[in-house]
Amino acid sequence: MRFDLTQRFAHDHRTVSQAYADPDLYPTLVGLPKLGGITVLDRDQASHDRVRLRIRFAFTGDLPTAATAIVDPARLTWVQESDHDLVSGRATFRLVPDHYPDRLQASGTFVVTPGQADGRATRSVSGELKVRALLVSGKVEQAIISGLAEYLAAEAPAVDAYVSGAQG
Repeated sequence: MRFDLTQRFAHDHRTVSQAYADPDLYPTLVGLPKLGGITVLDRDQASHDRVRLRIRFAFTGDLPTAATAIVDPARLTWVQESDHDLVSGRATFRLVPDHYPDRLQASGTFVVTPGQADGRATRSVSGELKVRALLVSGKVEQAIISGLAEYLAAEAPAVDAYVSGAQG
């Protein structure tokens, strides 16, 4: 299932892009809806404008009852591997499931751009999510993408708060 989601920020695009490449951001996001257990596993800065992150997440949203018969919600954890280009504001990502690798695939891009008139950042998150589960794959995909949308809506103000605290 294809997804395209947008976030808006109070800060400029360079600051927001750098925040997402900063491992200190992620512990401040714990407690937001639908995703939990956020742990930065690794950060590699190959150059001043290229950063690779590996972060573990857990899905904490609700799944359809039919899905929980074949997927244990407590085992919906994955590592997000992302490559950040701090100059362009673009990052690519892929999810590597800790469990059910044959049932879940996801990858995509994050692009942070300046706002139209005010210079405030916009972040576009797009990608492809595939769940392989007889009869319920579409419902599980919808639940995960809905949870991601809810999480991203809560994440933007948390990132703004983090940036304000880091600048202050």
